Amino acid sequence: MSFQEPKLKQNKSEKLDKKNSFDYSGPLHLTVVDWQNAHHRRSIAASLVSASYILEHDRQENRQGCEALAPQWWEFFNFQLLYPLIDSNDFSIFGAVFEYKPVAFNKYQTGIVPRYIIAFRGTTIKKQSVSQDLWLDLNIIKHGLHQSTRYIVAMQAVQNMVSAVGASNVWLAGHSLGSSIAMLVGKNMAKTGNYLESYLFNTPFIAAPIEKIQSEKVKRGARFAGSLVKAGLTVAMKGSKENRSPDDSFTALATWVPKLFVNPSDHICCEYIGYFEHRDRMEYLGVSGIERLATQTSVTGLLKSAIGRESEVIHVVPSAYMTINRSPSPTFMEAHGLQQWLKNDLNLQSKVYQYRL
Repeated sequence: MSFQEPKLKQNKSEKLDKKNSFDYSGPLHLTVVDWQNAHHRRSIAASLVSASYILEHDRQENRQGCEALAPQWWEFFNFQLLYPLIDSNDFSIFGAVFEYKPVAFNKYQTGIVPRYIIAFRGTTIKKQSVSQDLWLDLNIIKHGLHQSTRYIVAMQAVQNMVSAVGASNVWLAGHSLGSSIAMLVGKNMAKTGNYLESYLFNTPFIAAPIEKIQSEKVKRGARFAGSLVKAGLTVAMKGSKENRSPDDSFTALATWVPKLFVNPSDHICCEYIGYFEHRDRMEYLGVSGIERLATQTSVTGLLKSAIGRESEVIHVVPSAYMTINRSPSPTFMEAHGLQQWLKNDLNLQSKVYQYRL
């Protein structure tokens, strides 16, 4: 038994290295990048988020120079690492700022290609960062991510870059926990009139898993009841729409249309599907006024406000370009994984949901 343990550890390490290696896991089909192709842009954004994961893996495994695996993920697309984003609590790399350095300038790509992409990784089980990652996951559930060091560092980096080069030259990208950070940063930038192109993969949606209910009738009934409860609480606590400020922070976000990438088999993000579809259905039924109140918050957020505790409900957003991966995902890890968004043979369904003012 003792003779096999080192071999098992070695096999596990080799498997992880292959997952981190661009040559094994990267979108090698993108030998020629067409920036006007939405699928190419998605794969590039996902690749740079992968790079932010692997930067942290390289740090913990002490892989440097030619042994480092992360550089392959940005160099393939002619990006360079400007600087990593560091969490001062555990000194982990949780994101990075990448600068696009094309070999040749293409005038037809002006306005399409970003000058900078700021990418954020999600939770990793690596021992030096897992405790802080899980603590932040808990803060997403508690609507307290806006008070974290990572959000503050991320927001400062984005503000500095936008001030220097303008919002049209900066993209955001993130996966899971990192997607929540990107979502929160993007929302707060949008409130100042800066609308950043954003690629948000498997963003956590904190709500009861209604989307997993098999009966469509029960599912719709549950959503309708939930809307009545949230709308009622909103009116009771904040006043009716007529009594609220016309520059409400939620409606101020309507112009920002982040790109959401979700998988119906991923219980962490699949509620976005029902969130937007239910809103359309309520409008069709002629009761959009109820949903306009309900869609702006969560029950947890309302209850925290009621007891005077500051909260920021990350997952609610007025508008989005949502892409659903309908391809089979046998396991949760596949459904929630970033790897799926690097592929070119997906069964995708996309729709724009624009909030009406």
